Amino acid sequence: MTVRLGICGASGRMGKTIIEVCHETRGVKVTAAIEQKGSPMIGKDAGEQAGLGKLGVAIVDDISSVANKFDVLIDFTVASSAPDNVRKCRAAGKNMVIGTTGLSEAQKKIIAGASKEVAIVFAPNMSIGVNLCFKLLETAAKVIGNEADIEIIEAHHREKKDAPSGTSLRMGEVIANTLGRNLKKCAIYGREGVTGARDKKTIGFETIRAGDIVGEHTVMFASAGERVELSHKATSRKTFASGAVRAAQWIAKKKSGLFDMQDVLSLK
Repeated sequence: MTVRLGICGASGRMGKTIIEVCHETRGVKVTAAIEQKGSPMIGKDAGEQAGLGKLGVAIVDDISSVANKFDVLIDFTVASSAPDNVRKCRAAGKNMVIGTTGLSEAQKKIIAGASKEVAIVFAPNMSIGVNLCFKLLETAAKVIGNEADIEIIEAHHREKKDAPSGTSLRMGEVIANTLGRNLKKCAIYGREGVTGARDKKTIGFETIRAGDIVGEHTVMFASAGERVELSHKATSRKTFASGAVRAAQWIAKKKSGLFDMQDVLSLK
């Protein structure tokens, strides 16, 4: 069975990388490409924009107009576009893979509501390595989390719009949930001035935005006399694109429900 894929944000950096990975992956085919209204890429061939030559798939500005051409929509766009994309896929009965970050709680509720009728993989990071790190962080938190000071340091390219990254926030959630803490209450986002002694129950976040860094995350568990660090460094967007395509193949067989990459990779 060949899974037909629609790519939302087809002419962006991630969109073009996903199209490239699809071109290299057996069992999938790009059959629809979508961009935002007003994009100069509307009408152009998605394959040519990805540097692959003609695919015979013209970029359009409306999901609904091509909903009959794909089985699963992969969405790596921006938070402001995600709710409308979800509503259109829900109306068309189409499954989704969502890698968009920076969504509000209200936007996440729209995704959760749609998952009652269609199947959705929603994850802040599609990398297989990062999702393995989530599992390892759970173990580390169980063993040393209550004795250590916990800091999360992340770095991305200068164009990334949200901070901290969705991945670092998910790392914080994994640790906080394991330790029985509420991340909203214990998170510290950067420090400045005379802050006083560190509260051991807090989880610190530091954000770097510079150059063309694809994505780097380090979680530090620091206690007296020793420090444990778990790090993941991505050197190519193909890491995330490959995970997204794998998720699309997996979710194509589902009827409904909300899943993440832990489900896709059988890490739960």
